[in-house]
Amino acid sequence: MKIKFSATVMLFATAIIWGFAFVAQVLGGDSVQPFTFNGIRFLLGAVSLIPVYCLFEKERELPPIEKQVRHRRTALGAVCGGLCLFIASSLQQYGTALTRDPGKAGFITGLYTVLTPVFYFLIFRKRTGWNTWLGCILATVGLYLLCLREGEGIMFGVGELVLLLGSFFWAGHILLVDRFIDHISPLRFSSWQFFISGALGLLVGVIFEEITIEGVWAAKWAILFCGILSVGGGYTLQVLAQRRAEPTYAAIIFSTEAVFAALGGILWNLITPENLHVDQEILPIGYVGCFVIFSGIVLSQLNFNRKREK
Repeated sequence: MKIKFSATVMLFATAIIWGFAFVAQVLGGDSVQPFTFNGIRFLLGAVSLIPVYCLFEKERELPPIEKQVRHRRTALGAVCGGLCLFIASSLQQYGTALTRDPGKAGFITGLYTVLTPVFYFLIFRKRTGWNTWLGCILATVGLYLLCLREGEGIMFGVGELVLLLGSFFWAGHILLVDRFIDHISPLRFSSWQFFISGALGLLVGVIFEEITIEGVWAAKWAILFCGILSVGGGYTLQVLAQRRAEPTYAAIIFSTEAVFAALGGILWNLITPENLHVDQEILPIGYVGCFVIFSGIVLSQLNFNRKREK
């Protein structure tokens, strides 16, 4: 499949935005609890897209019946995508708040790119090559190295476990987008799934968390970045790019999100005072683990049977 240059640019832009958002999620988690933080940022992202799809997603040319069918499919996709997004983002935010390490959170979350082709095989019986299974093994070894602590051995706590569980739902979200993308209005789909995810997050936050105006105000910049750029911009770019790129190709570029998460944490600590620093507790062997994880992710996405398929 020939990948358009614009799709590649959008995929990389998405990875950069999502990677840097891990720093904002750590900082926001210091003032606002996970469900509340996600609820506000996804609702903000949903609202920010309303004028965008009203202006640019023109469907006047479609017959009324076809338009109704399209909107019905968009609504169904948004419900499924919103539920999956709610679970995945909640686990990611909770795990990120526990670890307070953008780099580690990014690399563990990035394992969804290995899981994507595995799920394709298990659910849709799409043929999976040896490189996918080898990629899974490398990712597991890399995760072990990433979680090592000096004098303590492996440190795989609750935060790491929550992030790993979240990666399964991120993989599921990519599959959902791929299943619905050819039959929906992409910008409406993005906005509606954000609204569902945000409403669920805020509802759970109101029930189980303590919400204060002071806490929300203290996290305002993190919420704005994650709401407008990460949600409104990043997820919309994902949907638009996946209309022109295969899921596995999208996943291999999305895997660089982990690199940008680590880079974002390093840059943030360089330009801010110590009291605003995020944790960067990865040992030298942990960076080897990051490289092994990244290698496994890339290997799992390569197509060694392309010549045979031709």
